[in-house]
Amino acid sequence: MTSEATRREVERQMEVIRDGAEELIGEDALRERLVQALEQNRPLRVKLGMDPSAPDLHLGHTIVLGKLKRFQELGHTPIFLIGDFTARIGDPTGKKKTRPTLDEEQVQANAKTYVEQVGKILDTAKAEVRFNSEWVAKLTPADFVRLCSTYTVARILERDDFEKRYREGEAIGVHEFLYPFIQAYDSVALRADVEIGGTDQKFNLLMAREVQRSYGQPAQAVLLHTILVGTDGHEKMSKSLGNTIGIMDTPEEMYGKTMSISDTTMLTYCDLLAGGEWLDLCQTRKSVVAGESSPMEFKQKLATQIVERFHGARAAEAAHAHFRRVVQQKDVPEDVSEQEVHLAADTKIGILDLLRELGLTQSNGEGRRLVAQSGVQVDGEKVTDASLQLGAGKYLIRAGKRRFIRATVK
Repeated sequence: MTSEATRREVERQMEVIRDGAEELIGEDALRERLVQALEQNRPLRVKLGMDPSAPDLHLGHTIVLGKLKRFQELGHTPIFLIGDFTARIGDPTGKKKTRPTLDEEQVQANAKTYVEQVGKILDTAKAEVRFNSEWVAKLTPADFVRLCSTYTVARILERDDFEKRYREGEAIGVHEFLYPFIQAYDSVALRADVEIGGTDQKFNLLMAREVQRSYGQPAQAVLLHTILVGTDGHEKMSKSLGNTIGIMDTPEEMYGKTMSISDTTMLTYCDLLAGGEWLDLCQTRKSVVAGESSPMEFKQKLATQIVERFHGARAAEAAHAHFRRVVQQKDVPEDVSEQEVHLAADTKIGILDLLRELGLTQSNGEGRRLVAQSGVQVDGEKVTDASLQLGAGKYLIRAGKRRFIRATVK
């Protein structure tokens, strides 16, 4: 009979597991496995696979890596799987046409730095780091026939990208059908209890559950996380689109790229990257949404937190100082005048009123037009919302090309 203490611990762990996830499939079975794991002192085996199709990991990858780390902190066994064999096939997920295959030399070159990069998030000394060529390269033709017999062509064509390409007459290579089979077999070889992935991997991860059953194993739980958009705010973060923030970027690059994202995107980044940390930042997020805090200050804090996670606090402070000096204050005259604006206690001032108070505009209408023309900046950031509210603090206000004032709002 399960003890009350075990039940409480299971629910605590389930809360951590569900945190930030878009979907958890197989939750009831996972809860039962957690009970057994605790009672038998047998950690769960938690799998996360990534193909070394490019040499650099980016912030989008760190969402699922962060969840793998949280499983590790709960006492379970994290398995970081480098898909060196599947990378040579190429994941067809989301592709409109057959992607070019990579040769073994390219794959190995890309995989070389993966462990070092993952080590910035995960304690790799206490994790299993595996390559799927370990078992896939040993499969015989008979083994492949057995594996492929576990699924039908009709079921494979239910997959959105295959179905769409087939309907539109786009070529589908037979080798592309092998990809989800091999990814599923990885879960069999590793005897995975849980697999983590992005929402775009749902078909592959669900297929793994069925293939595991075909091989006499209990089906893994599937934990899906939202895909992070790139710095453009629209497309999935991808090196091929040039919209990534790489975890090996310099602190200055990482900070500057974060500062370039939109106010809407920065809220999404906070939600998806916090990973159970950044509690103060998450609290500030609420006040930004409520209009009680400056979006610009929040973005600076977000950029600082991101740099600190991968490079440390000192590098984050230096990156912040570099950004202010090189980006925000470029072309600023040395003799910028200073003015003070006084507020009633616990109040804020709108950007249009502030421009008028400082003598930079004659009316709110003029200020509104200037904002619409991207002619107003606060600390080097363009103001896009004419209803922006500023609290107490020091600001470098720019109106037009050459009108600057250092404003102290008290």
